[in-house]
Amino acid sequence: MRYDVTVLGAGIFGLAIAWACAARGAKVQVIDPNGIGAGPSGGVVGALAPHVPEQWNAKKQFQFEALDGAAVFWAGVADAANLPSGYARVGRVQPIMDQAGLDLARARQSGAKTHWQGRYIWDIRPAADYAPWITSPTAQVIFDSLSARLAPRQGLAALVAALRAKGGQIVSDAPLMGAVVEATGAAGLAELSDAFGVAVGAGQKGQAAILDSDMGSLPQLFIDGVHFVPHEGPQGRGQVAIGSTSERDFNDPSTTDANLDFLIEKARRLCPALAEAQVVTRWAGLRPRAKSRAPMLGRHPLRTDHFIANGGFKIGFGIAPRVADVMADLVLEGRDTIPSDFAPAVSLPAQA
Repeated sequence: MRYDVTVLGAGIFGLAIAWACAARGAKVQVIDPNGIGAGPSGGVVGALAPHVPEQWNAKKQFQFEALDGAAVFWAGVADAANLPSGYARVGRVQPIMDQAGLDLARARQSGAKTHWQGRYIWDIRPAADYAPWITSPTAQVIFDSLSARLAPRQGLAALVAALRAKGGQIVSDAPLMGAVVEATGAAGLAELSDAFGVAVGAGQKGQAAILDSDMGSLPQLFIDGVHFVPHEGPQGRGQVAIGSTSERDFNDPSTTDANLDFLIEKARRLCPALAEAQVVTRWAGLRPRAKSRAPMLGRHPLRTDHFIANGGFKIGFGIAPRVADVMADLVLEGRDTIPSDFAPAVSLPAQA
């Protein structure tokens, strides 16, 4: 079998790009010696949430386009795979903490109307509508209808099945064929940092958990930096994912520790409805953060006959549908539709 595209890395960027290329008729293979979702894409939270609708820029526009197109993207994946992805546009609720926050929320309502093209809302609502899951010092909350959720492991499984249905393969090792896309996460950023002698990016440890509690049809919550994301658990019973920590200093990137214990206790304090909920899953992993904090998309800085898609950090699942599109444009058609802020050079030293 000859392949038109080889993707290195079976995380969300790698698999989404592979699917987008396969959906356009390319023969695609994905190579990852560590297996599917071995890095941060094998996590548990799956909060797909926008930046605030103000001080608009290319990164926010890109993220909006990704979130806006996510329903169509994941429906196509689920249809090809004949598997659910765990995607749902459930919205998000955040407490408004004080009068200044209330004034800011009102200002952002108009920003949402403009930048979200009138298709989604940033609304102020009574906190009582979401009791007992959320409380607010002002008795009011923000609800946005653009936010969504995805069950990360379900999403990856659906992408794998969809890709295989198109004749693609996912293997631990194989000869490189065709155009090569490196979506290798923290390891790829470490290689670049070593090559250029400066920090181009690095993996930051994240820890998260799943609690055995059913939020029913409520939106996801965002309280004091913690995401509370409802998912469907075994036998259709609901579960709540909470996360994530963001750690630059750590000993072991793959094990959970006291930082997660603290996060769980904080989540229970912030959301008393979870006070007695049992922890059913604990997770830790390295999330790739580029120096610019934006994703790195384009030609590979070290191997210009290769491409790079890295640095998803906290928004990898959220922007993956759009990343897949622009990378397929570049790899298959030679069309560069990637925002200039995402060019790998932005994270490299000036002399590179």
